[in-house]
Amino acid sequence: MDNFALFTLTSLLFILTPGPGNVLSVARGLSQGNAAAIVSSLASGLGIQLHVLLAALGFTTLLLASSIAFTAVKIIGALYLIWLGYQAIRSDSLISFNQTEPVTLTKVFVSGFLTASLSPKISMFMLAFIPQFISDEVQNAALEMALLGSWFSVLTVIVFSIMGCGAHSLSSWLRSKPLIVRRLNVGAGSVLLGAGIGLAVTER
Repeated sequence: MDNFALFTLTSLLFILTPGPGNVLSVARGLSQGNAAAIVSSLASGLGIQLHVLLAALGFTTLLLASSIAFTAVKIIGALYLIWLGYQAIRSDSLISFNQTEPVTLTKVFVSGFLTASLSPKISMFMLAFIPQFISDEVQNAALEMALLGSWFSVLTVIVFSIMGCGAHSLSSWLRSKPLIVRRLNVGAGSVLLGAGIGLAVTER
């Protein structure tokens, strides 16, 4: 239980660190409300869960061992993040209160899922982070890795949802502050751009 508590605390610190996933959840909460924030958060959690399952089954090791596969996933993920960041900065599309047709929840889910699932850095994180908390006497290391990783995914959904729903409480105030909204879009877009560029230069 001490080991599990330490894993939970450490995971929360990582999850709270600003990144593409929580930036998207906060942006969706600001623009479209609690439902969009929760959907985006759930999508991020499922994207991370995909990495957890791949890591537990050994496929992540194969991905990181293959230069071609790693580079392909890395480039696709980097381009997607850079595109999201560019759109947010250019057209204030990420946080907007003037959309005649709000982004559908399906698109909210897809963007959140792709942001998480197309990042090999998450796979690298899973392989580096979770094994440190696997018990020495464990019978099935892959199963324990899957369980700890799943708990990390659940924590991600919970924390991102709280952040997104909390941000929604500020939406009424922000509606009359277009300059602040513009700066928020630039800030969020810069985080996404930076994450995309950082992913692009990541090495195995």
